[in-house]
Amino acid sequence: MPDPIKVLIIDDSAIVRKVFSQELSREQGIEVVGTAPDPYIARDKILSLKPDVITLDIEMPRMDGITFLKKVMRYHPLPVIIVSSLTPKGGKLAMEALSLGAMDVIPKPSAAYSVGDLSVQLTDRIRSLAHADVAKKVEQAKTYQKKAKPAVAIRALAETTNKIIAIGASTGGTEAIAEVLRTMPGNAPGTLIVQHMPANFTASFAERLNKLSEMDVSEARDGDSIVNGRALLSPGGLHMVLRRSGARYFVQVKNGPLVKHQRPSVDVLLKSVARYAGANAVGIVLTGMGGDGADGLLDMKNAGAHTIAQDEKSAVVYGMPKECVDKGAAQHVVSLKNITHTALNLIVGKK
Repeated sequence: MPDPIKVLIIDDSAIVRKVFSQELSREQGIEVVGTAPDPYIARDKILSLKPDVITLDIEMPRMDGITFLKKVMRYHPLPVIIVSSLTPKGGKLAMEALSLGAMDVIPKPSAAYSVGDLSVQLTDRIRSLAHADVAKKVEQAKTYQKKAKPAVAIRALAETTNKIIAIGASTGGTEAIAEVLRTMPGNAPGTLIVQHMPANFTASFAERLNKLSEMDVSEARDGDSIVNGRALLSPGGLHMVLRRSGARYFVQVKNGPLVKHQRPSVDVLLKSVARYAGANAVGIVLTGMGGDGADGLLDMKNAGAHTIAQDEKSAVVYGMPKECVDKGAAQHVVSLKNITHTALNLIVGKK
């Protein structure tokens, strides 16, 4: 049997440390090797216990989590899962942490997120991140911070008013999505995005993307129209689907059951795009754990759409793209830096 995944829990809340320890200790193949109430104690335990994954609270006394994360990524880079409060401040700090190399974010236990739900999310993330390429995530985080030149001539997109781009991602996806959007021209086709992320965090993520992109990026609201130059990010905790009324595309944002443990779900979005946009769409599945998106991308392919999966070499976690490739859903397997160029050339009919 393989060695268990060693986890260190860093949180100033004794309740959170106890709850996470109890929940993770029930999971086969995961071992909680220690807990720490602050970064100073955590630093010593990282050196002595050599964890494979750490969970990190970002609002702590003595030293805040952001400062500590910078030190971890500089001296002892390893997969970090951010644990954040469901507040506007928590959302902004979580986005900063992800931009510094943290792999994923989950909310603190609260009335909105039961211990059981969080246990499943945390366990899934720990398993997927135990062997993730931290150096790749850190390098992407450093690189994808500024706008870039558009990946295709803007003039070539002048007549693409009925086209749709749909993107899905999970672990490692914040930087991957940033790379795609920062190279989009301002009149790129209407773009729909699902990133596995808790409620209250997606607004901060949309703000960050809006600063990086020439497109107008915002968190989607029910009934928002889809037009060239606009990118809509599904709110955390809600599904987003494409709808059509005559020539007008718009989104519906709604509650609903978890799909493959996710809400928002990439499959839910892509299946709706297959139904309502068909051959007028391009579907893209980026880095992430699990298999969410593969069924939806296959539906898009069968409906005549172009389909793209991120390649293994550039993916932080090659779970979701691999599932797309294995199912035959991805017509093109492309490195992250070439995805925007590929998608826009497919939109305008170039090879």
